[in-house]
Formats: sequence, C-alpha cells, structure tokens
Amino acid sequence: YGRPLGAAVALLAGGILHRVAPPWGHHLWLATLVVLGVPLVARTLAGVLRGRFAADVVAALAILGALLLDEPLAGLVIVLMQSGGEALERYAEGRASEAVRQLEADAPRTAHRWLGAALEEIPVEAVRVGDRLLVRPGELVPCDARVVEGDTRVDTARITGEPLPRHARPGTPLPSGAQNLESPVTVEATAPAAESQYARIVALVRSAESSKAPLQREADRWAAWFTPVTLLACAAAWFLSGDVHRVLAVLVVATPCPLILAAPVAVIGGIDRAARHGMIFRHGTALEQLGRTTAVILDKTGTLTFGRPEVTALVVRTGWDERELLAQVASVEHGAGHQLARSIVAAAAERGIVPAPAQGIVETAGRGVRGTVDGRTLAVGSLGYLDTVWPEAAAEFRHRDPPDGLTSFIAVDGRAAGVIRFADRPRPEAPATVAALRTLGIGRVLVRSGDHATEAMSVAHALGITDVRGDVLPEDKLTEVRALQGEGERVLMVGDGVNDAPALAAAEVGVALAAHGGGVSAEAAGLVLLQDDLSRLPDAIVLSRRTLRVARQSIGVGLALSAVGMLLAAAGLLRPVAGAVAQEVIDVAVILWALRAAAPLPPPLRGAAPGDSSRDLHPFTRISS
Repeated sequence: YGRPLGAAVALLAGGILHRVAPPWGHHLWLATLVVLGVPLVARTLAGVLRGRFAADVVAALAILGALLLDEPLAGLVIVLMQSGGEALERYAEGRASEAVRQLEADAPRTAHRWLGAALEEIPVEAVRVGDRLLVRPGELVPCDARVVEGDTRVDTARITGEPLPRHARPGTPLPSGAQNLESPVTVEATAPAAESQYARIVALVRSAESSKAPLQREADRWAAWFTPVTLLACAAAWFLSGDVHRVLAVLVVATPCPLILAAPVAVIGGIDRAARHGMIFRHGTALEQLGRTTAVILDKTGTLTFGRPEVTALVVRTGWDERELLAQVASVEHGAGHQLARSIVAAAAERGIVPAPAQGIVETAGRGVRGTVDGRTLAVGSLGYLDTVWPEAAAEFRHRDPPDGLTSFIAVDGRAAGVIRFADRPRPEAPATVAALRTLGIGRVLVRSGDHATEAMSVAHALGITDVRGDVLPEDKLTEVRALQGEGERVLMVGDGVNDAPALAAAEVGVALAAHGGGVSAEAAGLVLLQDDLSRLPDAIVLSRRTLRVARQSIGVGLALSAVGMLLAAAGLLRPVAGAVAQEVIDVAVILWALRAAAPLPPPLRGAAPGDSSRDLHPFTRISS
C-alpha cells in the first residue's frame, strides 16, 4: 500500500508547492513519478515479454509518455489509480492460505514404541514397518497400522469422512491421523509416517494448490480488445495532428482505471455483503468463480448430513413400554463416554425423559454397558457383548433382529427387550438446496463420500442425486475434481473434513461448513459458510453472479465514458492534465456503480424438494414388534 499512499502524498504536497514555488512543485511531481512510476512500467514490460498483455499496458504507456513529455502531474495521477487498484485487489483477494501449515501442525509428532515390556517415545519419522506401537486414548495413530492387541473405538472422520466411530479389534487396519477414543491398543506399523494416509493428504493439498493455473482477471479479458483500440486511437491522433501531447492526452484519458478499479470494488462490495450473511469469501477469485460453476461435488458426512449418529428408531418387543425402556437405557448410558451413548441420552432428552439414577454400571469399552435401574438389570451393546452377558438373549436377537446398520441391542434381566437403530440424518435443508442448485442451471450434482457406499447411496437417492460414490479416499476426490475440469466443467466442491481438503484446494471454488468442521477444510476452501446451513450455498452463487454482473456493467460504463474522452482528446479538446481530471470523474462514476454489489441480497432462493418430506427426515421413529 506504500505506492498509492506515496503518490497521494506527492500529489498533495506538489500541489501546495506549485502554488508558492511552481518549479519545486513540478520537480517533486517528476521525482515521485520516476520513483513510483518506473517500477510499474518495468513490471508491465516484463509481463508483455512473457506474453501477458493485460490492462496495465495502456497505463504503462501513459506513465512513460508523461515522463518523456515532462507532464508529471498527469503521470502521477495514473500511478495513483494504477497502484490503488492493485492495492484493492490485494485487499479483496488475500490469497495466502494456511492449509498446508495447519495440516502439518496437526500431524502426529511422536509415537510410543514397545521394546519388549518397556516403552520408548520416538519421533514419528523413526517408526519402521513392523514396529509395535502403543496408542493411548485421545492420541492419534502416528502412521498407517493394524491393531494387534486391544479393543477400542476410533474416530476416522477427519481422514475417511466416516461419521461413526469404528470398532477396532485385532486385525483392524487404521489410517494415520485416526483418533483413539476409548481404550489403549497396540498396533503394528504397516507404512512409515511419511508414506501414510495423513502425509499423503498433506502432499495432495500442497500439490493441488501449486498446480492450479492462475486465473485471468476480469480486467485482462476486457483489455484484450480495449488496449488495441486505444493504440489505434493514438495512431489516429498522431496521423491527424502530429501533436505528441494530443497522443499523450488520448493515453491518459484511455488509461483503463475502470478496468483496474471496477472489478476489485465490486468484489469487495460482494465480499462485504456475503460476510453480513455468514458467508466468508477468503479471496476475490472465489467470489468471481463461484458464479461460473457448472458442476457441484458434495461430500456426505457433515455436509449433506449432520455428521453424527442419531437415534432413528427404537424397536421394542411386545410387552415392553417404549418410553420406559428408553428411560432405563438412558440411565445406564448416561455416564458412558462414547458417541452412541450421547445420542441415546439426547433422544431421551428430546422426549422429555429424565434418566433415573443407575447402580452398578460396568462398561466394556467399545462393546457395551451394564447396570441396574429400578431393580432391573440392563445390558446394552453389540451382539458380541450380549454373548458374554446373556447368550440366550443374543441368540434371540440373531433370530428375529439380525444386525442391520449401526444398532444397539437391549436386554433386561436376561430377556431380549428392544433394538436401537442409529443413522447419520440428512440435513432438513438439503433437498431444497439440491433443487435450488438445479434451478440455478447447474446440471451436474454429484456425491462423493468416504463413508460406506450403501450409506452414501441412501442419502444421495433421498435427495434426488443419482451420481454417487462411496468408500472414496481423499486422492479419489481430487481425481474426480480434475476429471471434471478436464471435461471443461467449472467445479464447486463442498466438504467439511481433512479428507476433503485436497479436493477443496483443487476445485475452482471450495466451500467448507465451518460450524461443523472448520480447521484445515476452511483454510483450503475459498468460501466458508459460518452457519451450519447448506441453503446458504445457492444464495452465495446468486450473490456471485450479481457481483460479476455489476462489475461488468461498471467496466462497460467506464470504458464507454473513456471512449468519449478519447475522441475529445484526439480532437484536441482535452489536454493531458484535463484528460487526467476527466479520468478521475470517470473513476468516481465507475466506483459508485460498482458499489451496487454491496446492496442487500434478494429473497433466499428455495427450490422444491425432490419428493422428500419432513416425515422422512424425522429423527426418531417408534416401531413395535
């Protein structure tokens, strides 16, 4: 920001000196023009030699002409507007991303390796394939590994996108970066840390960011034809008059300040308006590109769904009271720390049930819990857990209620009493959001999820999306983005987890839901939705399109006025300084027009849900059997 500030100070100080000592004011303007203008000219010339014929070419010619013809005031005005426009762009686009640094900061740093019966703490870089490592509760798995001893649940959501904790027992493979939730386990390293899943994600994000081609500025697209027109006008002025000052006047009034200012001002206005609605554009390029989207890839877990297991059904056996049974289960689960227990307690609270005190609670990590409530003994957990408590009840469940998805089985005093089913529920606004995307003309809406294929297909089909794949790794999502780009699509990727970060970084625009995930996904994305509301996405696209429309209108109005000024200058009716003043008037008009991008948004766009109803998305259903 030093160059525009220096130009402004020099213009003001030179103006004061020009009134009391004209030569000194002129010399100050000239010296400042040399110091500030020559680097701009040199940079533009270097760009032209590299084949970048952009909007700054006319401005550079005007600055150079002002120096050669000793018209420093006119040249300094151009420097102010040129450098001011660049400062606005830097403010609007702020491209610095912390994605890779944040990923690397979150990576496991140490591992606990068994040496016989002793443990040693080593850096993760020292882990070798075949090493046996201890992973305590709360710690991250330091490298890709396989469980050899212990039984626990691990959270792999940040790596695979799978919302539900995974039951890990001997033989279960674990990706690096997964978090141990319950009990200590011993694992055997199957890959060094540098070649494990977490490290591959870091490398993918770095590669995706560095390989994205720089986007052509809106101004440069217009400059492709306006600059040759300006040069033709200069040639005509010289041919008709032979007056070099008239040629300079044409250059000054034609300096594409509308090109330099209109898009950044409109983008800043759009970013400001979006921020007031909880939509944070991390740089102006994301705002420009969002409106051009032709294909949308949606993650499932945490994006189309809430990303956590919820009770969807309580199947009670005949003779049991559903409300009473739920109250008793909530009582024994109240003190448990795993996610399913919290979901059960939450389901009871939604129905106004206050758990009664339970006695003698014994929890087997990752398997189930047992306790006594009101004189009855309950066991809640997996069938394998019930086999160790009441085998007859487990056998009855296998016969009548075989496992289907994520379930907990309830036995009371040795008798089968009921089954609780869990699922990751779709967001209520998801159907209307998908319909709204299609209303906006986005023809391709896809779901790509790291969760199980059956779960991904179930959610996607409920939303009317047929192009769906599950069991997708982070590198697979990145491949999908690049494949669509290779087909000429402009891709919008929506996700919330670490596993989405490479695809978010590679897409034309990545969108993250910060309220659910945040972290590295928000850093890799170009747009962050602060509210946990997917329906903001169509609104953001509408805002982007409006901002682009206002920017183009501003550019068009500014260039039309500049064309009139060029004709007047070519006819000798505007001298260089007068042309610079006229250009300032045009700039003010352009800025005022571009500020319309900050106007309030139209009413939210709402599409019709594709056949879904609120009943389909209800979080709790009672089923008797």
